[in-house]
Amino acid sequence: MLNLTNLNLVVSTMQLTIVLIVTATIFLIFIVIAIIKMYKLKAENKRLLESDAFKNDVDESYKDFTDGHLYDNK
Repeated sequence: MLNLTNLNLVVSTMQLTIVLIVTATIFLIFIVIAIIKMYKLKAENKRLLESDAFKNDVDESYKDFTDGHLYDNK
């Protein structure tokens, strides 16, 4: 039979705890970065929507199409 202690395949509780803490810390850093980026993009989107350039584009986007030859101009 194979003896796992002779092959050094046994992981101690301390090693496992350290690996899990490091992994959780890395994921928490990624989550915090994503949240900060989300708020920055949200603020930029709000600023762009409130700017005059966007309002002018929206106002000019509609054109009256009823003057065409297919409509009865009476």
